[in-house]
Amino acid sequence: MIFSSLFFLMCFLPLVLGVYYIIPSKLKNTVLLLFSLVFYAWGEPVYIFLMLFSILFNYFCGLFVERKKWVLVLSVVVNLAGLFFFKYTDFFIGTANSIFGIGIPLLGLALPVGISFYTFQAMSYVIDVYRGDVEPQKNIVSFGTYISLFPQLIAGPIVRYRTIDEQLSKRTVSAEGVSKGIICFVIGLGKKVLIANNIGMLWDSMYASESLTVLSAWLGIIAFALQIYFDFSGYSDMAIGLGRMFGFEFEKNFNYPYISTSITDFWRRWHISLSTWFKEYVYIPLGGNRVSPGRKRFNLLVVWCLTGFWHGASFNFIIWGLYYAVLLILEKDVYGKYIERLPKLFRNVYALLFVLIGWVFFACGTMTDAFRYLGVMFGIGAEGFWDTSALYALSSYILMLVVGVVSMLPLGKKLLSPYVEKNMLFALLPCALVFFLCIAYLADATYNPFLYFRF
Repeated sequence: MIFSSLFFLMCFLPLVLGVYYIIPSKLKNTVLLLFSLVFYAWGEPVYIFLMLFSILFNYFCGLFVERKKWVLVLSVVVNLAGLFFFKYTDFFIGTANSIFGIGIPLLGLALPVGISFYTFQAMSYVIDVYRGDVEPQKNIVSFGTYISLFPQLIAGPIVRYRTIDEQLSKRTVSAEGVSKGIICFVIGLGKKVLIANNIGMLWDSMYASESLTVLSAWLGIIAFALQIYFDFSGYSDMAIGLGRMFGFEFEKNFNYPYISTSITDFWRRWHISLSTWFKEYVYIPLGGNRVSPGRKRFNLLVVWCLTGFWHGASFNFIIWGLYYAVLLILEKDVYGKYIERLPKLFRNVYALLFVLIGWVFFACGTMTDAFRYLGVMFGIGAEGFWDTSALYALSSYILMLVVGVVSMLPLGKKLLSPYVEKNMLFALLPCALVFFLCIAYLADATYNPFLYFRF
């Protein structure tokens, strides 16, 4: 079940909100836990046992981990073992088969939805309890709610326990909060349904084309960059909006990343919860910046190799992660000081160019496809600079591309925020129109992918 489905919008969400608002406060976590488990079991019921195990195991680890390093080690090993088994077993079997010429059959396991996200949440909780940053949660219903909370279960943001510790036991559902939640949710829904879904078809057609020109290759990767941003940031907005409807305050996960002026700036703005997680639980424990220059570079390589591998069981993702590690090292140690002296527009172009190149490794299915596509972007193996099909695609999608580019800028927020703060109806009425358009689109849509399901 995804947020941008008619069943979720018209059946599941109204039902859970209706029940949640009428029951006493002491039962609200119980209702959220039960509905979250139903939400999780909807697509693959057997994996509900995996979710229940994660809740129970990490709950008891949290109770006994204080100053007991062996419990912390056990928690990390078991959590990562589950993640590796379901997500990476076939990758390692396939790699071994290729290297050694053997024929071990693949397991073909379906990937449990959201396992990368809730595993990292569970690990952060146990680590924070061990460090003494938070007190262990003794109420198993509250803890189960934290792990399985359906608004951020599938695609984050990765909510650290310290962020909502107090909210699990004491939170307020107000008319203002619900209104802001609805606005945030509908904005995210519009991003996903009206922009990402439509612009994604351009990328699909360019990637599937057997004869690419330079223009069509650049059109395709720009379309993918817009699709993944509006798809993922839209889903994050929906998660944050849903959280507000239930009285939770989640931290934002995106901050207009395509206006970045450097690669470092980009990763402060893109998937903020994941970057923060790796910084706090991997980079800093390795020594962070408080080490020799050589060790700092090694730390960055480790973090970004893991970041890439976290996204998927493929060498493409590992290369994508290492690509950013090299860029960040070069930016920090070699040419960063020169980039900072350039006008802002040139810094924007520099960051966006390298981000687009990075998306090729992320989007293509194999390394062969990625290097082929990259070559075409720069004229190697291209069927010319442009052709009639590329020009037709540009003319067909020009309006959608303009809408995407304008919407990725903070201009709209700057212009409308003062009016929304004065009168919530100023935003609620346009949101009603956006919601209606999304429902109309979904009622007849055959194309409604969600890119981060595979993570």
